[in-house]
Amino acid sequence: MNPPTADETPQCSAKGCRAGAVWVLAWNNPKIHTPERRKTWLACEEHREHLSSFLGMRGFLKDVVPLADWQTAETP
Repeated sequence: MNPPTADETPQCSAKGCRAGAVWVLAWNNPKIHTPERRKTWLACEEHREHLSSFLGMRGFLKDVVPLADWQTAETP
């Protein structure tokens, strides 16, 4: 994930939500992804728990990290 540009603000991945993202939910589907593969959903404060529960019930959720920390970790 690259840091947003001035005209690109990360948005929550919840359906219909356009709020700014605050959290990164790292996940993978073990049936189709290698163990080290991480896909990401973004979440606002309001939808963090809902999206985490959705992924967690399926055994997909691997980590929940503040967006600022994720961007810092991804920047070379």
